[in-house]
Amino acid sequence: MRSDLIFGALTHVTNRYQLCQLASKATRKLHKPNTRLQDTTNEVLDRFKDTVPMDEAVEPVVEKVSLEERRAA
Repeated sequence: MRSDLIFGALTHVTNRYQLCQLASKATRKLHKPNTRLQDTTNEVLDRFKDTVPMDEAVEPVVEKVSLEERRAA
């Protein structure tokens, strides 16, 4: 059932809204013509259950800019 897949994917992504966003993006990228969209979504959630869909290195790194550098511009 899809609820089992969702709860399995929530082990790696704790925010449900973020899980929906990631699953929809991944489904759009992995979907093949002439296949059911539901099957692609189930496959994506199954992949999220086994691996971490968001890697720490993917998140943008915010650099702290000193006060003097901001004033120079």
